[in-house]
Amino acid sequence: MAQVLELVEARLRSALGEPDARAAVTFLGADRIEVLRFPDAEEGPGGNGLVRYATLGMSAAPMADPSDMLADPERGPRAELVLTVRAGVADTGKVLRPLAVLAASPQVEGVVVAPGASLDVGEPLWPGAPFTSVLVAEPGGLVEDLELDPPMEPVRFLPLLPMTPNEAAWKRVHGAAGLQERWLARGTDLRDPRRASVSLTD
Repeated sequence: MAQVLELVEARLRSALGEPDARAAVTFLGADRIEVLRFPDAEEGPGGNGLVRYATLGMSAAPMADPSDMLADPERGPRAELVLTVRAGVADTGKVLRPLAVLAASPQVEGVVVAPGASLDVGEPLWPGAPFTSVLVAEPGGLVEDLELDPPMEPVRFLPLLPMTPNEAAWKRVHGAAGLQERWLARGTDLRDPRRASVSLTD
């Protein structure tokens, strides 16, 4: 487990640079989850840059289908979560615990986190946030998959896209692809921590 997490952290540093903060959260019945904060190279005093938050610890064990009688200790999907928001616009530093909660969900609740899934923390992602849930997007754009020795599957770095309650409800009916198409068509800035819900009527 420790070796996997060392490789994961090395991949995160290679892709995102050096973290300027990290926090650890431990949940009953789960291994420790860390969340690292990576300032974007463009981040400046004006707050116009980006900041990225990445979990570390979710990939220590493969995710198992809750219907499986016995979890395989090596085989199964592995992932970490990555959230990107604009810096200096909102108090997004408080997102560390909600992100750790989401990263611990495979261990605590037997959830298999995959692209297209919705994850809800039941409270604002940070103080004043209009989002309580996220859409899990496709990996590979920001941080490349980390290959591990067989039979272990690669670690995938899954981007998280915050959703307003209205967007989450619309997504349940129309699907993840439909919501992403609507965001794209409306030019929605998904990194804006204070954005309003996209128009959901034609």
